[in-house]
Amino acid sequence: MKYLIFGSKGQLGKEFGNYFTKTNADFKAFDIDEIDISNRDEVYLLCRSIKPDIIINCAAYNLVDNAETNPKDAFKSNSSGVENLAVISNEINAFLIHYGTDYVFDGKKETGLYTENDEPNPLSIYAKSKYEGEQKIKDNTDNYLILRLSWVFGNGQQNFIYKLLQWAEKNHFLKIAFDEVSVPTFTNTVVEITTKAVNKQLKGLFHLTNSGYASRYEWAKYVLRKMNKKNILYPVSKDIFNLPAKRPGFSAMSNDLITDTLKIEIPFWEDAVDNFLSKYI
Repeated sequence: MKYLIFGSKGQLGKEFGNYFTKTNADFKAFDIDEIDISNRDEVYLLCRSIKPDIIINCAAYNLVDNAETNPKDAFKSNSSGVENLAVISNEINAFLIHYGTDYVFDGKKETGLYTENDEPNPLSIYAKSKYEGEQKIKDNTDNYLILRLSWVFGNGQQNFIYKLLQWAEKNHFLKIAFDEVSVPTFTNTVVEITTKAVNKQLKGLFHLTNSGYASRYEWAKYVLRKMNKKNILYPVSKDIFNLPAKRPGFSAMSNDLITDTLKIEIPFWEDAVDNFLSKYI
C-alpha cells in the first residue's frame, strides 16, 4: 500500500508521518512549500508520478478569523485544492481521505450531538469553504472517506492547549468561553481510527472525534489542573472576544456511526488529553 500525504508539516500530517515511519509504511509526504494542492498541474503531475493507492489530505487553510478577510485563500485551499485531489484520485484510481470540520454546523441543534444526518449550515467563510470542499469530493469521485474532526490538538502550536499554556505563563487570570462547546480530539486518535477505517475499507462521510464533549472553559480547567497550574479561570461568553468569524456555540459531534461500523471504542477526550500531555508536554 502506497500513501501520499498533503499537509505534512501540520499537526495531523506530522502524526501520520511519525506513524508511517514507525510502521515502515511506503509513503511520501509534502507540505505547501513543496506542493500547493490548489496548483492543479503540480498536483496532477505529482500524483501521476507517484501513483499512490491512498491520498491523505491534511492540507487546509484553517485560520478561521483570517479567512473572513481572505476568502480567496480559504476557498483556494479548502475547496479548489480539494477538488484537484478528488479529480486526480478518481483518474488514477486512488482512495482519497479528507478531513472536514464540526464548524459546518450552526450550533442551533437542541436534540443531542450532531450526526452525519444533520444538515450543515456553515456560519463563517472558513466553514463555508470546508463544506464546499466536501461537496467537491462527492461531485468528482465515489472512492473517498471524509472524516469531520473537531478541536484538533497534537504536536504543534496551532491548537488550544498550546495557546492556553502560553497564556497561562503570561497571565494569572484567564477569561475562557463557557458557551463554545465541542469535542477536543487528539491527532493520535485520528491517525489510529483512520488506519482502522482503511483496513476495513470504510467509505463515505463519518464524524471522527474523541468521546464526550466539553466547553472551552471545561477543557482549559482540565488541562491546567493536570499541569498543576494555579491560574484563575473566569468563564465568559465567547461574544466578549469580538472575533471576526462567527462560531457555532454547540458543535459537538457524535462518533457513534464510526464506532458502531468499525466495532471499536474511542477514548474520552480527558483520556486523550492525558495521553497528549504525557507524550508532548
